[in-house]
Amino acid sequence: MDLFKKKPLEQLLAEANDPIASEAATHGTLKRSLGPVNLVMLGIGAIIGAGIFSLTGTAAAYYAGPGIVYSFVLGGILCALAGLCYAEMAAMIPVSGSAYAYSYATLGELIAWIIGWDLILEYAFGAVTVAVSWSGYFISLLHKTLGITLPDSLLVLTQGPWGDLVTLANGTQTHGVWNVPASFVAVVVSAILYRGMRESALANNLIVAVKVVIVISFILLGWSVVNHANWVGDPSASGLASLVPPVGPSTRAGETIQSFGWGGVLTGAGVVFFAYIGFDAVSTTAQECHNPTRDLPIGILGSLVVCTGLYILVALVLTGVVPYAELGVSDPVAVGIDRIVQLRHWSPGASKIFTFLVKLGALSGLTSVILVMMMGQTRVFYAMSKDGLLPWFSRAHPKFGTPYKATVLTGAFVAVAGGLLPMSLVGELVSIGTLLAFVLVCAGVFILRFTHPVAIRPFRVPAFWLVAPLGAIACVWVMTGLPRDTWIRLIVWLVIGFVIYGTYGRHHSRLQKAKK
Repeated sequence: MDLFKKKPLEQLLAEANDPIASEAATHGTLKRSLGPVNLVMLGIGAIIGAGIFSLTGTAAAYYAGPGIVYSFVLGGILCALAGLCYAEMAAMIPVSGSAYAYSYATLGELIAWIIGWDLILEYAFGAVTVAVSWSGYFISLLHKTLGITLPDSLLVLTQGPWGDLVTLANGTQTHGVWNVPASFVAVVVSAILYRGMRESALANNLIVAVKVVIVISFILLGWSVVNHANWVGDPSASGLASLVPPVGPSTRAGETIQSFGWGGVLTGAGVVFFAYIGFDAVSTTAQECHNPTRDLPIGILGSLVVCTGLYILVALVLTGVVPYAELGVSDPVAVGIDRIVQLRHWSPGASKIFTFLVKLGALSGLTSVILVMMMGQTRVFYAMSKDGLLPWFSRAHPKFGTPYKATVLTGAFVAVAGGLLPMSLVGELVSIGTLLAFVLVCAGVFILRFTHPVAIRPFRVPAFWLVAPLGAIACVWVMTGLPRDTWIRLIVWLVIGFVIYGTYGRHHSRLQKAKK
């Protein structure tokens, strides 16, 4: 069998141009209901999540100081390289499946399987990670903000058996039984996705509007009380260079780290890079867009531009109201909120309302991330099943026009895994899975420019000979900074995927059967 057999680009384009005919054999058609505004909102919904509320402080305190602003600029540029490549691929091959479909046309079936299996790490496990984080924010909102104390019988239902220990009323600590809030949000999001893409997009638009308003409020309220002295990392430097502290040691968890300087800014870019992850999920909605060749690049690149601008402004306000050395905590934005309240001399009541709204914004942000991640996963399952590499998932609901079987399975998996697993176990897998997808998409753009030079490209990557290789190299560079354990887990996950492909996928592949 030719494991590196490529799916003809002409076939992919035919599926994109005549989706009803191509999907008739797989029982159902996805409904086209998305425009450019919906796609930009989906991208923002996927990007703005836990990253901005936690990574900003870590990168500022230990690596870049006030120069974290430059780290976000660099992180945005790194993602823009991959984003440009995604935009060209999505406009050129507007079919469900994202990087999986693109790899099928450029690198062959085995590589396509690998990237499809890898995307599960990004989307399904990403939803699990964020669902567990959502549970933590929800409990914090109840307990610390609203003053609601849960009885012991309910406390053990806020953590899974392998999650963090739960502190009971008498001060003792014990393992939880099931993380019910994490499972609950997964079930609710699944129900929305099952109902239809239009309903899902509307829910996402409302959620994104809430969290963007909260983020902008934080920026506006904090900007007027910024202490410009906090932005001076290196008094001996002048101009914009003064934001970067000189090279020197910082302490993290008792360990001395040699950081700061422009090297620290570069390291900080690697840290905050993960705050941008998620924009690629927009490309999985290709067959549900009114005009995918025009709207997908707008959705992908537009969401990156908006989020990069918000991230830079949040970083400026946060380091302006709080000295960067004090931001090395798990909730730096909460520290910033407390300082803003203190500097503005608000009453306790006003302070409590503001804190509640910001945490509500964080919750809404996490909810939209879960929605877009689960949406992306169901579309990847749908595309792989259409090609015969997976069973069951190629059916679209006759009324709602959604991949309902994939939605049910994904929702059940996220609900169960979120109820049992700790966030730390799967969080880093999400990052390495995403980066591997970015590498292959950048490589695919470069390859297709030579193998199919005359193919119609509604959007073209400028200077592809530079942008595509740089995008791939940048992502590999970030991958090299991930812990060894993460690489081992990735290898184990891929081995499991090879077993499934060898026992099922290669025997049912429609492309392989067509050769016989």
